[in-house]
Amino acid sequence: MINHLIIFAHPNPNSFTKAMVEKVIEAGDPQQTKTIVRDLYQMNFNPVLNLTELNGELATDVLQEQQYIRDADLITLIYPLWWMGFPAILKGYLDRVLTHGFAYKTDENGSVGLIHGKKMQQFINIGSNETEYQNNGFADGLNVCLVNGLFNFCGITDIEHSIFGSLYGITHEQRQGILDEVKEKTRQNLTALCS
Repeated sequence: MINHLIIFAHPNPNSFTKAMVEKVIEAGDPQQTKTIVRDLYQMNFNPVLNLTELNGELATDVLQEQQYIRDADLITLIYPLWWMGFPAILKGYLDRVLTHGFAYKTDENGSVGLIHGKKMQQFINIGSNETEYQNNGFADGLNVCLVNGLFNFCGITDIEHSIFGSLYGITHEQRQGILDEVKEKTRQNLTALCS
């Protein structure tokens, strides 16, 4: 059984980003895939890291999310890019959940990631034109900081990400093509984990 953890951040339950979540779920064979969806807005997840947690006393909700990550074989993040970063609720989720001692440790040689043996895929939606975004260097910055930079630091090295742009100006058929692509990429990643 493959454990698939989907972490989703968008406040609109009727958004195109949410439609991606549904396609990602469809990609898994229920006989071979256990899928857990963490819809951060629906959960009303508290994104604020407080002093108690910063000092290492973790809340029950954080411990639960850490267990989901521990158990996951495939981790899928689905979110819109806002102001060159994660939606605040997703940033706060990562601040609270990727803690010292769980996601990384620090010793005399520096910091070492502790989350190993995971495959990650990210589906990222932007309103801007994807080609312009890449030509301006923003896509490289995203990769260095939010995609590979952050998760490589935590020990996850097998990461794929896809950026989908100009979503406000595309046709229904183009949107359906993106949803089909998301489903197929997920199916391929789950199949690879089964073999």
